[in-house]
Amino acid sequence: TDLRPLDILSEVVPAGGLARGMRVFQVQGVRGFQLAASRPRALGFPASRLFIHCDCFPEEFSIIVTLRVLGVPAKRNEYIFTLMAEESPSVLVGLRYAPDKLHFLFWSQERAGGWQTRVTFHNVSLSDNQWHTLVLAVSGQSFSLTVDCSVPKDLLVETPFPASLSVKRASFYLGNRRRRKGVFTGLLRQLVLLPGADATPRVCTAMNFKEATLSVPTVLQDVPAKPASNEVLKYPYETDTKVTLGSRPPCTKQEKAQFWFNASRRGLYLCNGSAWISLLEVKQRLDYVEEYQSLVTNSETMGVEVFTIPKVGLFAATANRYTPPGSAIYKWTDGKFVPYQNIPTYQAQSWKYFTIGKKIFLAVANFEQNDRGQEFSVIYKWSRRKEKFITYQRITTHSARDWEAFVIEGEAFLAVVNHREGNNHNIDSVIYRWNPRTGLFETNQTIPTSGAYDWEFFTIGPYSFLAVANTFNGTSTKIYSHIYIWLSGSFQLFQSILTFGAADWEVFRIGDRVFLAVANSHSYDSGMPAPSNFYAINSSIYELNITAQMFVKFQDLLTYSALDWEFFSVGDDSFLVVANSFDGFTFSVNSIIYRWQGYEGFVAAHHLPTVGCRDWEAFHTAEGSYLLYSSAKEPLSKVLKLKTT
Repeated sequence: TDLRPLDILSEVVPAGGLARGMRVFQVQGVRGFQLAASRPRALGFPASRLFIHCDCFPEEFSIIVTLRVLGVPAKRNEYIFTLMAEESPSVLVGLRYAPDKLHFLFWSQERAGGWQTRVTFHNVSLSDNQWHTLVLAVSGQSFSLTVDCSVPKDLLVETPFPASLSVKRASFYLGNRRRRKGVFTGLLRQLVLLPGADATPRVCTAMNFKEATLSVPTVLQDVPAKPASNEVLKYPYETDTKVTLGSRPPCTKQEKAQFWFNASRRGLYLCNGSAWISLLEVKQRLDYVEEYQSLVTNSETMGVEVFTIPKVGLFAATANRYTPPGSAIYKWTDGKFVPYQNIPTYQAQSWKYFTIGKKIFLAVANFEQNDRGQEFSVIYKWSRRKEKFITYQRITTHSARDWEAFVIEGEAFLAVVNHREGNNHNIDSVIYRWNPRTGLFETNQTIPTSGAYDWEFFTIGPYSFLAVANTFNGTSTKIYSHIYIWLSGSFQLFQSILTFGAADWEVFRIGDRVFLAVANSHSYDSGMPAPSNFYAINSSIYELNITAQMFVKFQDLLTYSALDWEFFSVGDDSFLVVANSFDGFTFSVNSIIYRWQGYEGFVAAHHLPTVGCRDWEAFHTAEGSYLLYSSAKEPLSKVLKLKTT
């Protein structure tokens, strides 16, 4: 009646160490024992250590094994375990593996003089260098084998398992039959005997069935990837080390303890089971910026979005002014952006790429009406079959400037910035919630805005925020832009900041510090005397003050009709690049890259000639790091390469 699992593997392992002839290896993030053939008797123990109250082997039982089999030559058998009487070479109970077969052996005393019976399961393929879990359930004449929790193989044989098989003066042997021939050459992680029950329902509950466990020795259980301070690993282990080259590979439990060498960054990384940990990396520093590609666009470009579709590639979508020909999507091919798809748009202002589950979307903000006098912005869905974006949902908007996609508490949202309706700039912008039942976005909340240009979503700890850049209220650009916080199922006002024709918010982090930069585009107030220059004004960087629970001004930077900020990093250095578009006299204005210099704040580092610069995007490929800027005054955008030392 005692259904306690009897851990055969743990009995071989002495407390606080390993038996002679055993080594611990880690493969695919999972540890197992490798057994030596030189001392087979050292890998044994008396059966009386397991069968304390009874000298008989259970009549009904399950054997649970987790193992990794190496290629076994034809006509060769390897023993997973045996139970043998001390005075006899016969196997009382045993399990052995041959190519594509699994044999269960037992001594039957039903026949005259006793005889070894073999139950063979055919088409059991384990030699694929993967971990597998086997559950063998035995009851009388019924034998059932389940591999990796799949459909069991059931056999009904003539000779039943004996009702009273004596184990007096018998011993278990791990991976052998008390001699060197037939020693198991793979890895063993679990070997458990469960009396009186079919263990399959107890074992097959884990997500990873190949590593399903009932009882595993402490030595083989996961320990912290990194010992505390200078502590030595209590149970050292070996691993089959592999170094991957090229672009960043996945890092999961399967790749644990594997290395990745990033040639472009000259860095060596170790997978800890969830993330790549830097072991050796040459820290890059930005030296200078060079022109890499002149990207001819359909027309002037109001915004650009760079994104990656998994297993497809890197793309850039340009929001172009005129229709025809509309806006374009470019694919990064052989180190350059090349035309990939044209999409009809109507004075498009921006694109937003986002995903919901496995669905991939791209939303465009249209500023003008279509040919039928309808004013829609459109959400496109990626078709895996056509490898194109196709129309998915049209949403009524009013001179839309921007989309922002975000997730709160597992729900997907999409917010549109409505700039104006006719001559009225004081209108509602709308937040839409994804309805998984209908597969559509539906209105969730409206927020009053004034000639708004941009939404920026960000999180700080458990809190979600949404900042709007208000540009013009009909008489002045000197107006408040607002930051909203998500509380009780909706966005509520958190803080108001005075801005001057705000065109963009950019949130970024440096260490533990959180910053919010606003791009001020121009200073105009119909009731005030005109300034000497409407466009040469400060844009500001704010920092979150935890104590005051608000953003406070950190730094002012002189900009020229700034329309966008983009934050990026090179090595350990942080940068901000501003899109300066007009200085009051010409659209040929330098846009500036500012370098973070700690106590000094952001300091101008590089002056980049641009024409009507509207938007910046930073992106990385295996070949290096780049900046892409769009021009709102000429049908030409440029890719710049960041040259590092």
